[in-house]
Amino acid sequence: MSAQAINSDLRRKKPFRFQSDWGWAYLLIAPTIIGLIILNLYPFVETIILSTQKSQGLGAAKFVGLQNYEKLFADKQIWQSTWNTLYYMILTVPVGVFLALVLAVLLNSKIRGRDVYRGIYFMPMVVAPAAVAMVWKWIFNAEVGILNQFLGLFGVATINWLSDPNTAIISCAMIGIWSAVGYDLVLILAGLQSISTSYYEASEIDGASAVQRFFHITVPLISPTLFFVVIMRVMTSIKQFDTVYLLIKSTNPAYKKTITLMVMFYREAFEKFNKGYASAIVMWSFVIIMVITAIQFWSEKKLVHYE
Repeated sequence: MSAQAINSDLRRKKPFRFQSDWGWAYLLIAPTIIGLIILNLYPFVETIILSTQKSQGLGAAKFVGLQNYEKLFADKQIWQSTWNTLYYMILTVPVGVFLALVLAVLLNSKIRGRDVYRGIYFMPMVVAPAAVAMVWKWIFNAEVGILNQFLGLFGVATINWLSDPNTAIISCAMIGIWSAVGYDLVLILAGLQSISTSYYEASEIDGASAVQRFFHITVPLISPTLFFVVIMRVMTSIKQFDTVYLLIKSTNPAYKKTITLMVMFYREAFEKFNKGYASAIVMWSFVIIMVITAIQFWSEKKLVHYE
């Protein structure tokens, strides 16, 4: 048998394969790509289209151009809700990330029962938001709430935590910090455990104190993790809905000073059935997130250090 015939026979016996490895790559990522298109890209495009229409109730949508956006920027409550959302972000992100960092450093040290503490801090993440809101509603109760009773022991007057326009958004921010600190803690803890002990051993030989090691070794080496945590926390805070919606009703005196953009979107879309205007609110929230994220990535070059 000739060599050409042998090679031809071997080629016929080879198993089926794609023309290149790129075929397998596209096949493996296809479920994720399809999911992104169906669950993210398509709804996003539909939201843009709906924001240019007037859709009231179950009737047919009518194209109105940029009227929803004109109404949006002329609405004083939108600007108040935008400030409420940004104020909530300012209250929750710095404090929440700082607490998560401190707790992660403590739990990364050799202390008794640290695995138990890790579970306790992460527990709020697995509790339903409605249950969290109801528990904190009783804690913040002006008459029988445990927080006012505790402060009363020190002579502090009764505080209307959820009905005072000056404290309602702060109360919601406290719940947001308490709920999210466990998740941020786990992420930061993973970053801490990836730092080689050789850095700390060398710094101890050079006589560096614990504070110096923290600011000159720990913080720079986990700055990529902190950057990711801050980005995720900012986006989550701008999309705040459940806590404010469950605790602050429309009859609450603090309603206007507390309602966020996502709560306003829900009320416009599912209570007033004004889906076109609600979609415009979503697009405005998207622009805010994009601007803040762009600023964060711009600052990454100066604040984030990679090994």
